[in-house]
Formats: sequence, structure tokens, C-alpha cells
Amino acid sequence: MASPASMAAGRVLAAASHSGHEGGSARTWKILSFVLALPGVAVCIANAYMKMQQHSHEPPEFVAYSHLRIRTKKWPWGDGNHSLFHNPHENALPEGYEGPRH
Repeated sequence: MASPASMAAGRVLAAASHSGHEGGSARTWKILSFVLALPGVAVCIANAYMKMQQHSHEPPEFVAYSHLRIRTKKWPWGDGNHSLFHNPHENALPEGYEGPRH
């Protein structure tokens, strides 16, 4: 059995280590944010920029597959052939892409 003095000393040391842990934790996370997170974000931005630079703006050739763009009835808006969120630069109609592509 431990003496009361050693138990009190153990409590003091345990409390000191606990309070010191909280202060160091914030400093550790701050350092990790600057050393790991910010360079990680910079690498992601650089990767996205380089992929954007080498992206070809030429569309793929239109192939009229029979199982795609099936219209059993007209859409209830517009001319009935364009979906609600139709993008003429990206979405093809059953006949092919609309107008000039760029």
C-alpha cells in the first residue's frame, strides 16, 4: 500500500501532465496545419491547374448508340428534346451535338 504522501505526489504529477497536454496539443495542431495541411492544399491546387492546362477542349466524336438518349415522350418544358439542365457544349441530343463545338 502506498503512503499518503506518494499518492498526493502522484495526483499532482498526473494533474500537471494533463494540463500540459492540453497546451501542447493546440501548438502541435497549429504546427501540423502549417507544415502538412497548407502544403497539401497547395499541391492539390497545382495538380488541378496542371490538369486544366493539358485538358483538350475537343469533344469526343458523337456515336449514336441505340441504348442512349432514348425519348419515349417529350420533356414538359422547352421544345421537349432538351433536359432541364441541358448544356449544349457537353450534352448531346439523339441526333448529335448542337452547333459548333469549342
